Amino acid sequence: MKAIRFIILAAFFCLPALSACKKADCTEAISDVRSDLFLAETQEFTLTLACISREQPFLSDGIVAPRSDYIEITLTPALLGERYTVTLLDDGWGGEMSYRSASGDYTFSGTHAYPAGSVSLRVSWGDEHRDIVATSVKTDNTLSAEDAARRAFEAERDSLSHFTADGTFLGEIQVRLLRRDKNYYYVGFVARSGETYALLLDAETGEVLARRAPR
Repeated sequence: MKAIRFIILAAFFCLPALSACKKADCTEAISDVRSDLFLAETQEFTLTLACISREQPFLSDGIVAPRSDYIEITLTPALLGERYTVTLLDDGWGGEMSYRSASGDYTFSGTHAYPAGSVSLRVSWGDEHRDIVATSVKTDNTLSAEDAARRAFEAERDSLSHFTADGTFLGEIQVRLLRRDKNYYYVGFVARSGETYALLLDAETGEVLARRAPR
């Protein structure tokens, strides 16, 4: 009987400690997420359609603000100097693209429902146009942006201990799906001091491939 009482008392006194170890739900602190990418390429251009949800106004200040969902289309043409227009063939949504001299490409963005799997578009310039199908880079094995944030946080929990207090995540998180030779996730943890702890993850396994800690 004494042994049973001891076990019960020990469990009772451990409850506050277990509560204090409650894991912070870091996904509530996501302020900027690129959750999907759709790619297409022709001889005249390459096109990327990105599904983005970003706080407004967008500030890397460690404070989370309400997000707005939108689509951003980027066109990198073989021939500069043209006026390009992009249109979604399903519903006619689109418009004239803006040239960015710093990166040498064209962009168009606005509020629209995210596509799934693939999306048909028309790119027009001068007297010409091309109808293309942009396909999502995601597969059944690609982690969601929220899962990528969780895995990054768990992998670096000790290094990111100053981002949590009493089970609450302090700061904001930026998660962006990337495509190079394969899919990756960039995950940036931004403290209210402005420091950023950045990670590159394998988008399927969640393995941390590279990290950049604040100096």
